[in-house]
Amino acid sequence: MSAALPTPRTPDPRQAPSLRWGIMGTGWIVDRFVRSVRRHTTQQFVAVSSRDHGRARDLAERFGIPRAYGSYEELAADPQVDVVYVATGHADHLPCARLGIAHGRHVLVEKPLGLNAGQATELAESAAARGVFCAEALWSFFLPRYDVVRQVLRDGLLGDVHTVLADCGEHFAPGHRILRADLAGGPLLDLGTYPLSFSTWVLGDLTTVLAASRPHPAGVHGQVGALLSAGLGRQAVVHTTLFGDTPTTASISGTRGTLTLGGPFYQPGDVLLTRGGGGPALSFAEPRTAHDALCYEAAEVARCIVDGRTQTTLRPLADSIATLRTMDAVRARCAISYPGES
Repeated sequence: MSAALPTPRTPDPRQAPSLRWGIMGTGWIVDRFVRSVRRHTTQQFVAVSSRDHGRARDLAERFGIPRAYGSYEELAADPQVDVVYVATGHADHLPCARLGIAHGRHVLVEKPLGLNAGQATELAESAAARGVFCAEALWSFFLPRYDVVRQVLRDGLLGDVHTVLADCGEHFAPGHRILRADLAGGPLLDLGTYPLSFSTWVLGDLTTVLAASRPHPAGVHGQVGALLSAGLGRQAVVHTTLFGDTPTTASISGTRGTLTLGGPFYQPGDVLLTRGGGGPALSFAEPRTAHDALCYEAAEVARCIVDGRTQTTLRPLADSIATLRTMDAVRARCAISYPGES
């Protein structure tokens, strides 16, 4: 086994070519995204849109963004927009991304890419037909921390990988959108995307699913646990909950060692490799900068678009679809559905 963990190959976000961004949505994640991208890259934000023009105007004034629109259609039609960041509610990801693609805009769509694998597949096919870039803004996969994991798996440092454990639980105050059934609430599409995407990334399609859920008093599912399996006996155990703050850690175990990502495992942080049978542990240390690292996904999008690529190898659309396919199977086991889902 190597004497050290690999070094991240992640390029400096500030070196990415500058594009003009339009934003659909004005929620919490938009504030973090704009602050991080402005601080660490040369990307330009030129327009923001919301169904509530006042909210779009307020965000534009706060960040000095030139144009504010009261409809998503207006932003999609803006010829000065190169790429659209879709940061609306879950149920609006599909129609908003459709608008952007139909107008020839490149799109970065907040997680999840759609409510289900069918919606995600539609977006992938539409973007391919139009020849535009499309990706899911699942920021974890663009972090230096995840590039260390990527190289560990590529180089076989864990031996034959057989187990993934991943958890993500957080408490939310009453009234939060995640507690609203009409907004496709519950932990699966939000928190659950992280352990499920991590598991399918490492193990591939998880075709056999056992799962159980617990309802939340607000009328959404409040907790889900699942045992997932793929070929050759590989298994993942995943958990997500709204009932409390959990360790939110992840680990990958193989015949030669175990790789551990401390919580929150989906954010910047350390990586630890412990060797099977003993021996000195190997580690990678990264500052815990939380959402200030959202800049990495924006920089990768800009590089891909300027290079003429319509997908990123860091989070291919096939991976996003595979995660939703597994989530669909979990939901089927737990009888979870979302309003307006086709």
